[in-house]
Amino acid sequence: MNQVRRDPPLPEADPELWRLIEGEDARQRESLRLIASENYVSRAVLQACSASLTNKYAEGYPNRRYYEGMDFIDPIETLAIDRAKALFSAEHANVQPYSGSPANLAVLLALCSPGDTTMGLALPAGGHLTHGWKVSATGIYYKSVQYGVRRDDHRIDMDEVRALARTHRPKLIWCGHSAYPRELDFAAFASIAAEVEAHLVADIAHVAGLVAGGAHASPIPHCAAVTTTTHKTLRGPRGGLILSRAEHAAAIDKAVFPGLQGGPHNHTTAAKAVAFAEAARPQFRTYARAIVDNARALAEALSARGYVLVSGGTDNHLLLVDLTNRGISGRQTSGVLNRCGIELNANSIPFDQRKPFDPSGIRIGTAALTSRGLDTAQMSEVAALLDDAIGHAAATAGAGDGGFCQAMRARVREFLQPYPAPGL
Repeated sequence: MNQVRRDPPLPEADPELWRLIEGEDARQRESLRLIASENYVSRAVLQACSASLTNKYAEGYPNRRYYEGMDFIDPIETLAIDRAKALFSAEHANVQPYSGSPANLAVLLALCSPGDTTMGLALPAGGHLTHGWKVSATGIYYKSVQYGVRRDDHRIDMDEVRALARTHRPKLIWCGHSAYPRELDFAAFASIAAEVEAHLVADIAHVAGLVAGGAHASPIPHCAAVTTTTHKTLRGPRGGLILSRAEHAAAIDKAVFPGLQGGPHNHTTAAKAVAFAEAARPQFRTYARAIVDNARALAEALSARGYVLVSGGTDNHLLLVDLTNRGISGRQTSGVLNRCGIELNANSIPFDQRKPFDPSGIRIGTAALTSRGLDTAQMSEVAALLDDAIGHAAATAGAGDGGFCQAMRARVREFLQPYPAPGL
């Protein structure tokens, strides 16, 4: 007699793991989430991420696969490609990169040879590891030249960028960041790249949603290729995306597969397609502008309380706060704030005198709060919560009193109660 195999749901199949997931859901609902690289995705994106598509292998590209059974996988990937191209007005899109770092490696593999010279914003100045920092493969297998920011205003020094480019004649110039609060001048970078006959590549992982929503200039007209994650301000799944001119399409596709990856994650590709469709809607433009408005309002509120902001403010979704005048490190601060239900990350500031693992600054982002529906009217209260928690962290030298942190957590929960977390 055939036995019907029982396939229990996750809470029953693995209650230990399910309890941890439930805990994470509760944490995301009840915490003031200010990590600049995080957001809330929609329920539709979450549903696509958990689809049966995870069961299917799909090495290759639509209509050029190494496996059969692509009746629905090919149309799904094609849909994601078409939506990405339309959203960003790009000639070519590769939606297969697993994340932003592999996307950056793929562009290097496509446009450069090992040992070629590249240029990128230095990590301590707000750049990203994969723009040539010495501990990254992008700085190990390529000769990397790093540009920085000015001491007086912490803005990228375009005169320095031009001088370095003329001296070193790089094959590729990165423009992008992980902690730079100002809008990037893609046209100025393009002028320098053209002068030295370099490929210009923009990494817009942090600002892709702002670009899609018209709240930040687009790099597409100026760049050989553009890379991004699909989460952060774009509100999609954890993944990567490469956009490029048509002339580089074949080289980039070959670099992604078979150069760096095997089969793409089809469930993530579907979720990307959902996110691209959401970002193409008119209300997303309102959302993107609200992210920037909230960041500026929060910057003003913190400045009014005596906080020192790197570059004096922000043009995008993030703030970089120098805590030197508070007498506490970013690491001590972020640890206490986490116990208070306020999530952000310690971050180096330009010309930081402290070590990277225990830096002088904190990084704050407004994308997740904006996704919950908070607007500029609530940013003064966000600043007050931050100020109270940071003040306690400084007063206790980073120890944090349990009673205070518990009371702060209750305040945060009460503050967020009118603003439900999307997707959960």
